[in-house]
Order: sequence, then C-alpha cells, then structure tokens
Amino acid sequence: MFSLSLDFSKYFRDKLSFSSGELATQSNGSTVVFYGETIVLVSACMDRHPKDDCEITPLTVDYMEKTYAMGKIPGGFIKREGRPKDTEILCARLIDRPLRPFFPPGLMNEVQIVAMVLSSDGINDPDVLGINGASCALLISDIPFYTPVGAVRVCKREKDFIINPTYQEREEALFDMVVAATMDNIVMIEGDFNEISEEEILEAIKFAHPAIQEVIKLQLEIKEKIGKPKKEVPLYNIDREFINKIKDIVYPLLDKIYGLVKKEEREDEIDKIISQLQELFKEDSKITPFMINKSFYEIEKEFVRDKILKDGLRPDGRAINEIRKIECKVGVLPRTHGSAIFKRGQTQALAVTTLGTSSDEQLISELEGEKYKHFMLHYTFPPFSVGEVKPLRGPSRREIGHGTLAEKSLLPVIPDKESFPYTIRVVSEILESNGSSSMASVCASSLSLMDAGVPIKEHVAGIALGLVQNNENYKILTDIAGVEDHYGEMDFKIAGTEKGITAIQLDVKNEGISFSILADSLKRAKEARNFILSKMKEIISTPRSMVSPYAPKIKSFKIDIDKIGEIIGPGGRVIRKITRENNVIVDINDETGIVSVVADNDSNLERAVKEIINLTKEVNVGDIYEAKVIKITNFGAFCEILPGKVGLLHISELSNSFVRDPYDFVKENEIIKVKVINIDEQGRISLSKKQAD
Repeated sequence: MFSLSLDFSKYFRDKLSFSSGELATQSNGSTVVFYGETIVLVSACMDRHPKDDCEITPLTVDYMEKTYAMGKIPGGFIKREGRPKDTEILCARLIDRPLRPFFPPGLMNEVQIVAMVLSSDGINDPDVLGINGASCALLISDIPFYTPVGAVRVCKREKDFIINPTYQEREEALFDMVVAATMDNIVMIEGDFNEISEEEILEAIKFAHPAIQEVIKLQLEIKEKIGKPKKEVPLYNIDREFINKIKDIVYPLLDKIYGLVKKEEREDEIDKIISQLQELFKEDSKITPFMINKSFYEIEKEFVRDKILKDGLRPDGRAINEIRKIECKVGVLPRTHGSAIFKRGQTQALAVTTLGTSSDEQLISELEGEKYKHFMLHYTFPPFSVGEVKPLRGPSRREIGHGTLAEKSLLPVIPDKESFPYTIRVVSEILESNGSSSMASVCASSLSLMDAGVPIKEHVAGIALGLVQNNENYKILTDIAGVEDHYGEMDFKIAGTEKGITAIQLDVKNEGISFSILADSLKRAKEARNFILSKMKEIISTPRSMVSPYAPKIKSFKIDIDKIGEIIGPGGRVIRKITRENNVIVDINDETGIVSVVADNDSNLERAVKEIINLTKEVNVGDIYEAKVIKITNFGAFCEILPGKVGLLHISELSNSFVRDPYDFVKENEIIKVKVINIDEQGRISLSKKQAD
C-alpha cells in the first residue's frame, strides 16, 4: 500500500490523506481518501472494448452511502440499502461534472467511477473527498485521463472564510460552496448563498483555489510514485478530409437557416440537409449515416462558434447580452393553492404550489442524521417538452439535480415555520424547453409562491450564461438556448434577488475558465437577473394577503413546555375532546412548545385555538372570567372558568341581597361573569359573582 498525506494547516483543520494498493486492486485505479475519521473509497474501471456510435464519452459515476459507515442499521422492513437516495444522486453528479471534460474526445470505452463511503465521522462531508478521490484514481490508473482536478468546500462565518467546514459550521455560515478546479482554471462551482454579492463570491473562489492546488500537487506526487502507464485505446476521430469535402456544401445551407428563432424550424431544416448528404453519399459504403451525422454536427459547431466570435451573431439572431421575450402569468389553475407560468423564449415552466400541514414534512435520512424539510421543490421534464417520444419513468438524475438547484435558489426567501406554519411543496412542470429550464423553474416557482400567499421576502430570478472561446477571444452569452449550451464551453446558472445571489451552478466543457471570465459572467448575470425581476414584479410584486380558500387553515403559537400536559390531559382526554368537538388536528412539539392547529374553516380553527390558549393560562386573583355553571349545590355553584379550571362560587358571593336558594340566581350550563377572589395553598379557587357584577 502506498500512502501520502497533506498536512497544510493554513487550509485544512485535519490531515488529508490518499492511499492506494490495498483495496479494490482489480480496478484500473483506486484510491482511499481520509479526512478526520471520514473515509471514502473511489474506484475507476474502463471497459476493454469500445462501444459503437457513442455521441459522448460513456461515463457513469455512482456514489454510495451505507449506514454501517455511521454504525447504524437501515430502518424499515428491508434491512439493506436500496435505490440511491437523492443525496447520493446529487453527490454522484458533483463528482461527474468536473471530471467529464478531461477525458479525451472520441473515447468510446465505457468508464465507471464508484465512490463508497466506508466511514463517516458526522463532522466532515464525504462528497468533496469523492471528487478528489475520483480524480486521483483516474490519474494513477491506465485510463486515458491526464489532468488532475481538485475540490474543496468553502463557507464564510462572520468575516472568515473556512476551507472544508464541518456540518455545524455550514449550518451557521452565510454560504456553502463547492469549488473544483485544475491548477490554473475553475471547472465547477456548486453553492447556495444567503443573498451574497458577486464580489464576495469571487473572493471566496480565489481563497479556495490555492487549497485546491495543494490537493492537486498531492495527486501528482502519487501519480509519479505509483501511476500506471496509460492504455492506448482507439479514439473515434472525425475524418477531417470528409468534413472538408462537405463543408462547402453545408456552410451556405447553414447560412440560410441561421437566425431562425424557433428551434423546431431550425431542426427541420437541419434534417433536410442531413438527408441531402445521405442521399449524396448513399453509394459509398465507407460513408455511414453515423459518420455523416457526426461530421455535420462538427461543421455546425464550427459555423455557430465562428458566427458568434467573429460577428457577435447568435443562432436565433439575438445580441450576445439579449434576453429572449419574457411572459408571466399567475393564478392559472383555479383549484390549486398557487400557480404560475413563466416563459422565456421557447422555455416554459408551469409551477404549482401546494400548502400542507406539519404531517406533510419530508423526513430526510442521511449519514449525519435525520432532519425534516418543510419546503420542497420538484422538477419534472416530460419528453413532450422537447418534442420527443420517450417512456415515462421515475425522476432522472437530471430532474433531481435541477429541482435541488431551484430549491436552493428559493430557500433563503422562504419563511420559517414559526411565522408561516405550512409545509410548502412546489412542482415545476417543464412544458417547453430550449435552454435553461432550471432557471425558468426558479422564476415560475417564485411567482407561484406569491400567488399562493406564501410570505416570501422578495422575488428570486435565475439566468443561465454560456461561453464561446477561442484562445483569448471569448464571448459570454446571456440566456443561452439549447444549441449554444451544446456547442459552447460553459453553462453558468446564477439565481438571486435584487440584494444578492442565492444559488450558483457552473459546469464547463473545456479545461476551465479564468477568474476574469468568472468576474465578467457574474456581472452580466446581475444585469440580466434584475431585468427579469422587473418583469416578474409587473405581474405580482408582493405575496397575496391570504392563502387560497382551498388550502388548510393553520395557526401556530408557542406555549410553556410545562403546560403541554394540561393540553393533553389524563390519558389524552383533553386533546381528544378539543379535536373531536372542533373538527381540528392538533400537533404539539414537545421540544419547542410550538402548537399547530389545523382546521377546514376559520371558525373551528379560532375556537380550538382559544380553548388551547385558555388551558395554558394561569388563574390569578382579581381576574374576571366568563364562566360556565357546571353544578349547583345548596351551598353554592361550581363554575368552569377555563378548560379544566373549576372554582367554587359560594352562596354568600352570589348576590349582595339575601340568597335563600342558589337556583334562584344561577342555572346549570348558564354563562355568568365571575371574579377570582382567592386561591388557597391547595390550588382551590374561590369565585364571586357579586364582585364581578
């Protein structure tokens, strides 16, 4: 076994170690990463035989968290792990995205990376270790992967940046961000922020980069010691001679369709061009349909990029900083609690908000423990949104990733449970897509939340930027469409309010972007975001004053924890009586003393709330109450002044005049006004009607 450690106290609180040669030795390359008592094993394997007709490098990344890593047994009936949880899928994507650009173009051999969390200390997150371990495993393997990638998490508490913070530090931080980079450039960013400025984010990324460089140096040192020679594998290379042969045919045809606004019109024309090429070369057995398709798209890529770089013209005719036409609507569905449509060009999102009770909260079980979510955003991408025919299955990795990004974008403006006691679920249905549907989901969801009467602090909008670069010459594209995403170097999604950024996701397809491009992109995104926010505010600028009449009625309030027993009563009799007589649901948090009452209508709700509050009130001498006479005796009457609180109204306190018989002055079930005149040491309450009168 070979092991190396990084003990660089300027950046890391714990020692970061890599080892190889002891575990998973039959893989092409494997690395075990240690940080604190968190340990991650990452293996990389490559199929010996290339696949036929692959559009992109067939890379698969899987990330697995087993409960044994925390010394636990899985809950439920089946005592073993099943399908990957959302957190595992998100971590797998986090590993995949910074590594994918560095496989050689044309690699057709399937590559699989598997990251397994062997031990979790509940302090350090294993996801960043997975990125570093995967890069190291590929680097020391015989798989053709040559450029190491490093990653760290960075957050800010008060005025200090922290590299690889603990879970607790992240909870207390102003933002939480993962940065992946090479020695020179940034290749991936994933982060959520509490309305942070562009300048502060850029400062944090610059702070993280030197620490990443140290991680990369460690990987290179391991490669030098134990790295395997790289395999010679066949790479699919497009025949440049054939490309040059058809280029003169294709370029004039592309010139005619360039600038078409509608994606489907452009695609129809492209299909015609490809059909002409196939007809032209149908007699040549060496020219396959796959070869024609690949060659055409290579020519189209060159054409699109040349037009943007030289002329500043985009495929749909827009200027490089121009946003497509925006259309917004709210209240589009009559029976839902809130709904909105946001359309930008040919990307359209329908967002629907549903309000529920605390019983609708989602229980999240992770290695570091369990938690409840009261705000959820789910993203769906049906095939009809891009005019395709595909079977409908469960949510894809992409759908889970996009939904999580939109959820993070909106979370900073979502009210807490105490001020708005609802569980909130938003579903974003992508009805049409041509670029940046996740950011359209952010905009539509913000509109839908306001339509539902959720008191969000302010609107959140999102924008996606692209990049076309040739050496030092580059163009940043605002509001990228699908073809620009496909042929460009960058997909940079930024969401936020007028005050600042709430979420970022950056992916690149080249060897990374410089800090100057990063700074220019953030500045451009701010301008675009503010423009979109202004359009959204024209439709609805503040949340509706009331929730939908179809939403449940909920009221939450806090009581003294010592009073919980009085609400529940002996054997639960009191709380059952309240729920039965008022047709409500009562939920009490034993730890916080928060009581939530749910009802179908306002009258039942207010009546139940009043009863519960009365149960928790202290009875004080001198207070006057509306009391119910529950029993009359020859020496007076017993009256209930509060639920469960009964006092004696003595015959001498019934009236200023002579009282021969209490029945002459009060009747059972009558409501009378009484005053508390004494509470003895045993807690017995004495009442007076004449003093109250």
